[in-house]
Amino acid sequence: MSVVLLPDLGDLLRLHPQYNAGTVVEILLHLGEGDVLWATDPDPDHPLRDALPAARIRIQEGFTADWAWAEAEHAQLQTFLQQYPQGRDRLRQVGQAERDLAALLIRPLTAHGVLAPEMLDAVQTYHQTVRGALDEGPGTCWRARRLSELAARLAGHRGVVLVPLDDLPELLALLPGARVPSLDTFTPGETSRLRALADRAWRLQEDDDLNALLTALDRETGTTGRPDAVTPPAELHAAAASIYLAVGDLAGARERLERAAHALQGELPRSLAGLTLARLGQVRDALGDRELAVRTYRAVLALNHVPAVARQTAEAGLKEPFRLSLDNPDA
Repeated sequence: MSVVLLPDLGDLLRLHPQYNAGTVVEILLHLGEGDVLWATDPDPDHPLRDALPAARIRIQEGFTADWAWAEAEHAQLQTFLQQYPQGRDRLRQVGQAERDLAALLIRPLTAHGVLAPEMLDAVQTYHQTVRGALDEGPGTCWRARRLSELAARLAGHRGVVLVPLDDLPELLALLPGARVPSLDTFTPGETSRLRALADRAWRLQEDDDLNALLTALDRETGTTGRPDAVTPPAELHAAAASIYLAVGDLAGARERLERAAHALQGELPRSLAGLTLARLGQVRDALGDRELAVRTYRAVLALNHVPAVARQTAEAGLKEPFRLSLDNPDA
């Protein structure tokens, strides 16, 4: 069996109802895979860092490297080009190519759409445009080196490899026998649907029907809802709390967050406890319950895995009581 390259969208997985972290889990289960080789974004808060272990899919590390120096070199080149009219023209070409690709990536995507020939052609066109505008040199040659090194690391391995979508076409060419998954019979299921609901609740917009969102969340956490490992009831309660916060209902937010906290048991997505308790500490602070808020912040810092934002929130809360601005409930 050769390597199967599965495209990753990074944080954009939170945007698409039919190609989200739950969908990726379902694709791997559809392919009969209990392991995945991680060759994508090393961000510790990547959405799949929660979803895959929660679904008992093991992540195999060791295929990514620290390329921050190359990104810094690329940024220096952009700064240099900004100083000259011809350089600014080149950067405008790059900017337009980035906007064209971004427009494709924010449209509703499905597993089949991500792997469609026209999508892979668009990715290749983007990189060709960037290379043409910046020339082969400090701004672009590091990418070819990175992909060559990644292909060398993957040589001889078998199974599914998670790779950034924009790396996929070139890796297909660099890895003999590599292919994309066959998804002709794949259809997103309940894990994908629940993940889409939670992602939508976290990403509130001005024209949202908040009552409809709350009703949908309540339906999934009621007696008829079926628990899902990737998006458990605790997260759905926490997402509902964010809606109460959006309208300035602190008491309602506290009640939902306390429900979420009580549901934090068993094997859960690893960031969920820290994020939930950090927000609960803030809400308790905002309601004047300083003693309980402090205990909640300390509970966050006692966890084995705490996302950076949750740790920072807890540490700040211990130093100074949190006060909520109703004009900006995300403060």
